[in-house]
Amino acid sequence: MSDTGRPLSPHLSVYRWPISMTLSILHRMTGVALTLGLLVFVAWLMAAADGRANYQQFSELAQSPLGRIALVSWSFAFFFHLCNGVRHLFWDAGRGFEIHQVKSSAWMAISASVAMTLLYWWLA
Repeated sequence: MSDTGRPLSPHLSVYRWPISMTLSILHRMTGVALTLGLLVFVAWLMAAADGRANYQQFSELAQSPLGRIALVSWSFAFFFHLCNGVRHLFWDAGRGFEIHQVKSSAWMAISASVAMTLLYWWLA
């Protein structure tokens, strides 16, 4: 390959990682997590319908440390997906496209998600 003296295309290391890109990736990841959580919810319903012994076994699994981490993670995924979805609804209405608005709404979505998750588990 000959060297033409033209600059190479910049890579990700050249650019700052914007918060909007982080939230876009996190929104997709929480969508996948919510899909997996739906399967666990169906398993919970099936255990409840199958009898006391199966429900007790499922409940013990959900109360384990790993089960608690999964439940808290799924609740954060739900609240984040909700908050970021509301943010996108504002964008669909043509509002909030200024750079400072995009950054502030991103941080509001993150902080609201964390606050709602903590509030939910504090009340539960």
